Amino acid sequence: MEITEVDKRLLALHYVYPVPFNKLSEIMRNDPDLELLFNYYASDLARLLQIPEIKAVRLKEQLVLHEKTPFHLLYHQENIIPIPITNKNYPQSLKLLVDPPTVLYLRGMTSVLKASLKVAIIGSRKATDYSKKALSFIVPPLVDKGAVIVSGLAKGADTMAHESAIQYGGKTIAVLGHGLFHLYPYANRHLAQEIAKKHLLLTEYPPYMKPAKWTFPMRNRIISGLSESVIITESNEKSGTMSTVDHALEHGKAIYAVPGPITSSLSLGPNKLIVQGAKPIWNGFQVFEMS
Repeated sequence: MEITEVDKRLLALHYVYPVPFNKLSEIMRNDPDLELLFNYYASDLARLLQIPEIKAVRLKEQLVLHEKTPFHLLYHQENIIPIPITNKNYPQSLKLLVDPPTVLYLRGMTSVLKASLKVAIIGSRKATDYSKKALSFIVPPLVDKGAVIVSGLAKGADTMAHESAIQYGGKTIAVLGHGLFHLYPYANRHLAQEIAKKHLLLTEYPPYMKPAKWTFPMRNRIISGLSESVIITESNEKSGTMSTVDHALEHGKAIYAVPGPITSSLSLGPNKLIVQGAKPIWNGFQVFEMS
């Protein structure tokens, strides 16, 4: 993949200041190709990035330190493919977000990102065997039509979604809430390794960034942004799953929910979504019939 000079400068900026692209709007408006990036005074950075002067001083020091660092080459040595928002290979669907990722860091088969149909499957970390059984009806038709399954590599429903895609011969994208030098949850390390070899790991965070509570809600907008449709299996009424649904609604995506038994608290989320207008789903063909 060709990396331009502006791509290289944006990689350096994102390494020392890893924020969504909307936080860089003023500096990009002032200098679209970032040709002045390493020449700004700390006061300029404070004004353009709207950050405190003391933070701008530290940022200036880091930029000077990394002016000549060939980040794109270092990433490639670690089998990481960076795609800055300034690169022609950056997904158009993510540019539509209010706060698009500044850089995507990929490990695995980058061709998976270009698939014409991506479907997110999400749900509770405490998802039961009911979700797994539901996915045995939903995932095979999606895979047969070439859909890529997108989820977040969390325990429970996410894990089931990735494993189902693999089991039925499809492709999957795992969107991470941390950098590629880390892995969370550790219990999914073998699954992550398999996805890195034959599918795709994707994150907006530089490789060194560790998981944190705030990074996972941020990840949810990418899961929604990449996908044409979102399917919810089991979920509590208030959860991270519902935040992904909120993003999907904002993006105008089709929402599907697996109806659940009224005896289960994990049915509250999907059942209430159906009442609110989500389409009930019990097999994957419905995604194509209702679209």
